[in-house]
Amino acid sequence: MAIPSFVDTARLHVTAGRGGHGCASVHREKFKPLGGPDGGNGGNGGSVILRVDPQVTTLIDYHHHSRRVAANGEPGKGNYQDGGNGQDIVLSVPEGTVVKDAASGQTLADLVQLGAVVTVAHGGRGGLGNEALASKARKAPGFALLGEDGDDREIVLELKVLADVGLVGFPSAGKSSLVAAISRARPAIADYPFTTLVPHLGVVVAGSTTFTVADVPGLIPGAAQGKGLGLDFLRHIERCQALVHVIDCATYEPGRDPVTDLDAIEAELKAYGGLEDRPRMVALNKVDIPDGAELAQMVADDIRARDLPVFLISTKSGQGLKELTYAMAELVRQRRANQPEPVLPVIKPLSRTPVGPDFTIKHEHDDRGGFVWRVRGDKPERWVRQTDFRNAEAVGYLADRLNKLGVETELMELGANPGDAVAIGGENAVIFDFAPQIDIGAELLARRGEDNRLQQQRPAVQRRRTKDAEYHAAREAEEAIGAALAGLPPLNEDEDDNENTERWDD
Repeated sequence: MAIPSFVDTARLHVTAGRGGHGCASVHREKFKPLGGPDGGNGGNGGSVILRVDPQVTTLIDYHHHSRRVAANGEPGKGNYQDGGNGQDIVLSVPEGTVVKDAASGQTLADLVQLGAVVTVAHGGRGGLGNEALASKARKAPGFALLGEDGDDREIVLELKVLADVGLVGFPSAGKSSLVAAISRARPAIADYPFTTLVPHLGVVVAGSTTFTVADVPGLIPGAAQGKGLGLDFLRHIERCQALVHVIDCATYEPGRDPVTDLDAIEAELKAYGGLEDRPRMVALNKVDIPDGAELAQMVADDIRARDLPVFLISTKSGQGLKELTYAMAELVRQRRANQPEPVLPVIKPLSRTPVGPDFTIKHEHDDRGGFVWRVRGDKPERWVRQTDFRNAEAVGYLADRLNKLGVETELMELGANPGDAVAIGGENAVIFDFAPQIDIGAELLARRGEDNRLQQQRPAVQRRRTKDAEYHAAREAEEAIGAALAGLPPLNEDEDDNENTERWDD
């Protein structure tokens, strides 16, 4: 299978980088092992960006490599070290590229200006470390926030050639020959139909005006309905400021003549739509052939009666080309004077959730025959993605945020009862039982967000105080014994001797 050299449509899967996780760390140094939180923030993930490059003329790179992934952000570290951001991917596209979302068909950007840039997939935000989460009420958070996933979507790239003048006509009418005769472009030229399979662009200079001419591949009746290659190339005409009908006056095909060819092409342009305001002119080609010159003279007045400028030309001998190019230049000059300056597009990718209030709550059926209160919204869903559910303190922080946003109050006003299932998110929702006014982090031995370790005595202090207590207890015991001995009557040595004597005598 031949490898195409020109590709004007491509489907591209883009994935932005994930944000790095925040770090939960405690500052430690000599004689101060618990010096407070010092965990850094995670880095942002890399984005996928499209940029117009004048050196790029085709989408062939994305035809062969249809998946692009940006780098992830680095996680935060202790000692107040933030993670590095993931590197963006900048993809070069030709001028005139239209970017669409493959799922919805919505146009994300129309890159019609050199240097135009659009971000098609934003990188995920990095999670906050516990140093950034510390506050007066939460002096030593024992948790950090997780990094968010980057955008993941499929887009469609469509190239619409940017040309001032578009040449339209039947196959082998001489469009490629005309581009080669009035510019430096050198398209392939042959005497059989559909020689041109890709649009060719030529730069023409007429006096002080420089403009571009596009050779749109041959159209045939039914092209607007997809017959032949019509739909593949009709879109390239949308960018043209003026149209020139190139008509073959020396064709030998039965049933064809210049007027019939003109009517057939105009019918296809009308069926495609959106081209009614483009000025038109007619170039009757191949007048260097006697039969062609005679036929051109016969139909020229009929075509002028339609208010269309007519030029008799020969791409082989050069006859009439100068007049035609200057007439093209005048049309282009008038169109440019009446059009505003193009504005650099600033279009953001589609949002994950609809634009509106902070959250919405609906009572829905679940898949198991029950009901669930479903909470949707950018903030609550983002907070859920940032939460490490293995950490009870982090879950308590999430409960505080949801309560502050008003989710719990809204659930109670809608009639939610304790124990009802509440789901936050869509397909991958987090489901929990509704428990109003219950601190999820209450099982901790302190207020939520505080670390009892910072209130405890250091081991060295405990050992020193234990020894001090033992020492003072021993001193108190000795003093008590001494006081007790001091209170006894003194012994009589003479009496003791008499008692001993009597005892021996007995």
